[in-house]
Amino acid sequence: MQNITPCLWFDDQGEDAANFYVSIFERSRILEVSRYGEGAPVPAGTAMVVEFELDGLRLQALNGGPAFNFTEAISLSIAAPTQADIDRLWDALTADGGEPGRCGWLKDKYGLSWQVVPPRLSELLSDPDPAKAGAVMQTMLPMGKLDLAALEAAYTAA
Repeated sequence: MQNITPCLWFDDQGEDAANFYVSIFERSRILEVSRYGEGAPVPAGTAMVVEFELDGLRLQALNGGPAFNFTEAISLSIAAPTQADIDRLWDALTADGGEPGRCGWLKDKYGLSWQVVPPRLSELLSDPDPAKAGAVMQTMLPMGKLDLAALEAAYTAA
């Protein structure tokens, strides 16, 4: 059982966001939706909190109004083992107004930051040979979406 559940604050798009995220990740589902009743500051029936799972991770989406916005101070990191996984996730999360970032980071159309990273990158960057690790770092820094073959090539060539 997961004892800590991240809660993502949305203006009024929490239910749409949860459905969007669930459509992208395997082993994902909406668990429960609680709705505002009469007398709330939003129309009755509007989703208040959406409980959902993304690939086994439980999260909440709260429609709390426009008081807060996402920043890069928090992101969700996705282990994407293959280039096909990186491409699929990157394309899905940047669709419809998402913004590519640097070094595997992006913002989705709701402004939430994600990192789409192959687990192999950590191995390459932590190699005890500083020339190999440095070559991978220098190759990665200008990238937006990570190119696993280019990172491997930099490692091999160093």
